[in-house]
Order: sequence, then C-alpha cells, then structure tokens
Amino acid sequence: MITSPFIFGTTVTDEAFINRTDEIKKLSDNLTSGINTSLISPRRWGKSSLVEKTIDDLVKKNKNIRIAMIDLFTVNSSEQFLEKFARELIKASSTKWQEWVKNTRLFFKMLIPKINIGIDPAHDFSISFDWREMKKNEEEILNLPETIAQQKKIKIIVCIDEFQNIASFSDFESFEKKLRAIWQRQHNVAYCIYGSRRHMMNDIFNNPSKPFYRFGDIILLEKIDKNEWVRFITGSFKKTDKQISMDEAALIADLMQCHPWYVQQLAHYTWNLTADKTTKGTIEKALSELINANTPFYQTETEILSSTQLNLLIAVLNGEKQLTSVSAMNTYRLGTPRNVSRNKTQLINSDIIQATGNGFEFVDPAFELWFRQTFLNQPIHKHFDPEVKSG
Repeated sequence: MITSPFIFGTTVTDEAFINRTDEIKKLSDNLTSGINTSLISPRRWGKSSLVEKTIDDLVKKNKNIRIAMIDLFTVNSSEQFLEKFARELIKASSTKWQEWVKNTRLFFKMLIPKINIGIDPAHDFSISFDWREMKKNEEEILNLPETIAQQKKIKIIVCIDEFQNIASFSDFESFEKKLRAIWQRQHNVAYCIYGSRRHMMNDIFNNPSKPFYRFGDIILLEKIDKNEWVRFITGSFKKTDKQISMDEAALIADLMQCHPWYVQQLAHYTWNLTADKTTKGTIEKALSELINANTPFYQTETEILSSTQLNLLIAVLNGEKQLTSVSAMNTYRLGTPRNVSRNKTQLINSDIIQATGNGFEFVDPAFELWFRQTFLNQPIHKHFDPEVKSG
C-alpha cells in the first residue's frame, strides 16, 4: 500500500518538507553562533517542522552540540516549567540514562532532586523538587544549560515551543524578568523560542516594555511561494504513480492561500481521491472533505463569538476597509466605534483576522471558506466555475 506523500497534523519529515532554505540557514547560523532566536508566524505555518529540520541538520554536522526540546503546551506554572526544564536538560546531557542519574547529582549543588525512572527511561524519566526549596533556588535550575555546557565542554541549544504559555503563570511578570536576567548571561547556550499564539509572541519579543525585548534575533516566517508548492505537489504525485497538472496543483495552493498545513491537507485528500489522474472535480470533492473534517473546530470557534464579532467578520469578508465608518457600522450592525475597536482587537488576538496593508483578512483560509459557506451562503463550488481562473 502506497503511503500519502503529504503530511499534516504533525511535524513534517524530510521528504514532505518544503523549501524554507533561507530560514533554515539563518536559524542554523544563529544557533551555532550562540544567537538567541524567536520564530513568529500564524498558527500551523510549520515553525515546529522548521526547528526540527534545522536541529536534525545541526546535530548531524556538529557532534559537540546537545539539544533540549521543551514543549510548554501542558505547563501551567513556573514550578512545572522548572521541573520540565531540568528534566529535558539532564536528558540532553547524555545519551545514556545511567549518566542522567549521575549528572543530576553532579550538576545541582543547592537542590536535591528526586529522580524517578520507569521501564522505558527515555519516556519515564522524571525529576521533581521540594517546591519551597525550588523557589529559593530557581537560578540554579535556570542556569543548568550553562552549567552542563561548561562542565562537559559542549554547546547547548534549548528549543522551547508554546513559549507564550508563560504569560498564564501566576508569577508571570517576575518569572519572565528572572528568565531574561539569567539566560542573557549564558555564553555556551542558545535559545530557540517559538509558539502558536502570534500576537502574544509579538508582545513578548517586540514590546519595548517587556523583559524579552531584543533578547535576540526574530525570524518572521513568510508564506511558501506558490511555485514551490506546485513543484512539490506535482513531484509527489509523480513519485506515487499518479498525475496532477501544474494548473491543478496551483489551484490547490491558491485555494489554501499557500498555507502550509492546509495545502498539505488538501493535497492529501486530493491524492487519496485520485486513482490515476486528478481533475478539478477531484479537488472539489477533496475541498468539501477538508471543510467537513474541520467543521467541528470552526463551529466551536464561532460559538464563543458575539453577534457583533460575527458581523465584523462578515464585513471583513465583504472587503470593508473602514470598519468604524457610519456606513459600515450601520450596514453590518457593528455597534459603536468603541465596540468595533474592542472586537477587532479580540479577533486579532485570537488569530482569526490580521491586518493587511489596506484592511483586514482571515488568517485561516479554510475557516474563511467555511465561514463564507455558513454565514454568507456562498458555496465552495463557485471556486471551480470554468470561467474563474486559478491564480
């Protein structure tokens, strides 16, 4: 059975990884030079895949580099952060679990960690601390990468995903300042920081009043060029003995506005429905399948929106640029200028819409199609009208 060459819902492997040559080089050069780097982009644009690809390449080339991968998705407090931070750094210090135990006792001077090892040490290795003692000695844990690097004469790269979650910690402001103060003094460690909430990441790293302002370099991911997608889609079909024309591949990229997650998803559904040769009808069926698969998520997203927020989204879809004009507020029932401003900010902070050079647009292209279909009664098959040419 032939496996689909298109991947979504998880980090992308080498064969399914598209371009990003410039970003990989820049991130690689930064991290090997000890330059802390933040990646910022909308959700599902491939930040995690980019980091993993870059890190894999770095480790293959340089045996003196160790990597600690930390995901803060389920971390809700500074105490949980410190324990996870310590565990992943200890695991990065060696490839043998026996040395993890030895290193744990070696690297800590003030703290006495409790170590638990399960049947599978790679997944069942944990470190915990007495929380009162840990709070007194946070600096020892936060300086652990530098301690390990100096003692083992290596370089350490710490990759932290969903970094914006630290904003939910009860002691966020003081903890954020402590992180910056300690990490900026480390000379053998580089931090690669990224997250799925773009507006929060922007606020953390681009706000002059915040501790992490100018912490290092910032890479703003751009969309992958349509020509790259066409080359990848047609090539992937060919490798699996199926055919798709360049125009049809371009249609897939255009429908999903070159959004990495959704281009891969629509290409996968199209590939799956194709026996030998793709047609526009195949892509139309695949798009319906994609919209249906994502409908429960979109319904949940819209259920929490107010009526004026939904009306504002309709105004955006209709190309309204002056949302606070009397005409727009009356036509779309947007409420007062203050309501418009507040709703606009909330929708931007939720990564539902984003500002453009001359107005606003939806961040999620598939959600936009679903919203048009659901709230404006614009069926998706209109995109396959013979008179409508794809990009």
